[in-house]
Amino acid sequence: MKDKEQIQAEGDHHFSANIKTPLRPDAFDKTDDEKIDNIQHHFKMIMEEMGLDLTDDSLSGTPYRFAKMYVKELFYGLNPANKPKLSTFENKYDYKKMLVEQHINIDSSCEHHFLPIIGHAHIGYIPTKKVIGLSKINRLVDYYAHRPQVQERLAVQILNDLQDVLETKDVIVIINAKHLCVSSRGIKDKNSFTTTIEYGGSFSKRATRNEFLKIIGEQKL
Repeated sequence: MKDKEQIQAEGDHHFSANIKTPLRPDAFDKTDDEKIDNIQHHFKMIMEEMGLDLTDDSLSGTPYRFAKMYVKELFYGLNPANKPKLSTFENKYDYKKMLVEQHINIDSSCEHHFLPIIGHAHIGYIPTKKVIGLSKINRLVDYYAHRPQVQERLAVQILNDLQDVLETKDVIVIINAKHLCVSSRGIKDKNSFTTTIEYGGSFSKRATRNEFLKIIGEQKL
């Protein structure tokens, strides 16, 4: 059993060693409606423990709104049934140069404090036999972002899926994000942000990586 100091320290490190989001085997045995009912009940108890008066018109519906938001909006990416279909197409133009999709919105939540992570992802790949519809990249990022996350894992999950569906290792993912668990609690640093970078294949070469970084306006690595 972890003590309170260890729990606090692990949360402040903002780190997880798991590439896959930790889920129980029975994670999807209940329907969304059942989950909403249960979360609504427990969040009502949390609000009451905080001393809030749930007979007030402004607060009376908050437990339901909170529960619905968690299941249907903030964390819809936990359910694999919601994963977008990543349609790919034959690379008929034989396009072999870099393709970049940048400034993709990141709207996620820190798994240590359930506070927002907001920022952008920049993704590049070099096609071989397949290309992917541009909106599918955005949808994939949105799907993995909408679950309790750590930024390192988010980058790896996006990278691995794109490498699989495109059948190439030549993929790079950069995420720049601001963590409200840093800016609104703890150190309360309002200005800092975090950058993570994952890549494979041709992007392991400095020249190729720096070409991508130049396109998105990042400093060379």
